[in-house]
Amino acid sequence: MAITDRPPTLQPTTQGLASNRLGIPAVVYFVISATAALTVVAGGVPAAYAITGVTGLPLAFLLLGAVLALFSFGYLAMARRVKNAGAFYAFVAHGLGKPLGVGVAWMTLLAYNGLQIGLYGLVGAATSPLIAELSGLTVPWWGIALVAWAVVAVLGMLRVDVNSRVLAVLLLGELAVVLLFNAANLLNPASGGLDLAPLTPQQLFVPGVGALFVFAIASFAGFESSAVFTEEAKNPARTIPVATFLALAILSGLYALSAWSTAVSTGTGQVVARSQGESSALFFNLLGANAGAAAASIAYIVWSTSVIASLIAFHNAIARYVFALGRERALPAVFARTSRRSGAPVAGSLAQSGAALVVIVLWAVAGLDPVRQLFVAVGSFGGFGTLTLLVITSVAVIVFFARRPGVESLWRRLIAPGLAASGLGVVLAFGLGNFDTVLAVDPGSPWRWILPAIYPLAAVVGAIWALRVRANRPDVYAGIGLGAGREA
Repeated sequence: MAITDRPPTLQPTTQGLASNRLGIPAVVYFVISATAALTVVAGGVPAAYAITGVTGLPLAFLLLGAVLALFSFGYLAMARRVKNAGAFYAFVAHGLGKPLGVGVAWMTLLAYNGLQIGLYGLVGAATSPLIAELSGLTVPWWGIALVAWAVVAVLGMLRVDVNSRVLAVLLLGELAVVLLFNAANLLNPASGGLDLAPLTPQQLFVPGVGALFVFAIASFAGFESSAVFTEEAKNPARTIPVATFLALAILSGLYALSAWSTAVSTGTGQVVARSQGESSALFFNLLGANAGAAAASIAYIVWSTSVIASLIAFHNAIARYVFALGRERALPAVFARTSRRSGAPVAGSLAQSGAALVVIVLWAVAGLDPVRQLFVAVGSFGGFGTLTLLVITSVAVIVFFARRPGVESLWRRLIAPGLAASGLGVVLAFGLGNFDTVLAVDPGSPWRWILPAIYPLAAVVGAIWALRVRANRPDVYAGIGLGAGREA
């Protein structure tokens, strides 16, 4: 089914990314690496227990995995018809109109940059004490962040399949540590048996469940990035859907298992107190107690490399969004440049590297805290934006297929995206109402409203820009959302 609303005189751009580079495993590497699974298990799980006091976290992961699976049915159905590296942007442009599509593009750049750049604070703060312990050298967080930045920047200029191979190596180590952690926990239960209470609704639907859902949904941020690689995938019609559902199943299962095994090993009645007292150290303390000190030391090293893997994955996704916008002149045309040798979106990659460098330098000069004021604040800003984009895109899918009745089953074009929009909308409302908790700031802090308000402002400015383009450059406006012009 081809999209029928293309102006007949418009010639789609032939400039595209290198095709036929990524198979199912490679896309899965990018998706799981983007979510930083080990960081979620080591840092996110204890934080969710500690801040919300809700012990039903394992069930929350399973429920949200199911909601995101519902989202994926419509999202992937649209990806088969709109093949564009700027997935959110292109889908909304075709579903809800080009002005909002451009606004969503700017929102996406803000959200993904927030998620990616915030991780530089974490990798610096996490690795600095490790280097001090191993070598006796004191290295500031920003020094480590700059080294990680240089590695990511260089890889971003290389072939996408080279990046996927690097991620494969890092991801295997990451998953091995998580699986060892879970096995060791389950073999050493606090009560002498495997307590199933954290998997019951009674432990989940209690006061604080709203904030818990916000923490849990943030753990999946980046799962939707599979569609960004549509133009570079082998057999996109099969590669992208299989990779998306496979990655989502792995993530939801792994997160639920890790949250449950943590409660089993500490005792369900003690998991909140221990999380509050030990924070992310709880992961390493449990691993050391149940699997040995050597395992905990190795895990610390792998934790640092897992953050680098997430940086690489998000960098690649952002570079492709910038490329897509440059190709269609939603950004200056220079951003559409690709490397003849590697096929990588070099201009988009350099732009993202430049933005990250500016933030690292500013935070270092200002003496800001790399964890609380960079990883938590900037990363939470990115996570909230991604959740907002999921809701908008679900609505865009419904509207898109409503104009094309019969091209997809009722399940894919209406029921699944409708349920996803409703479920994600509820989580978004919880997120907005509990954003002070997410940011770990005082309820009266203006930042709880300032940061979320940036997204609608960006959408409005982007839409106004698109309307000006429509008036002054109708040829450019006609190409918004078309990508390389390849359609299934």
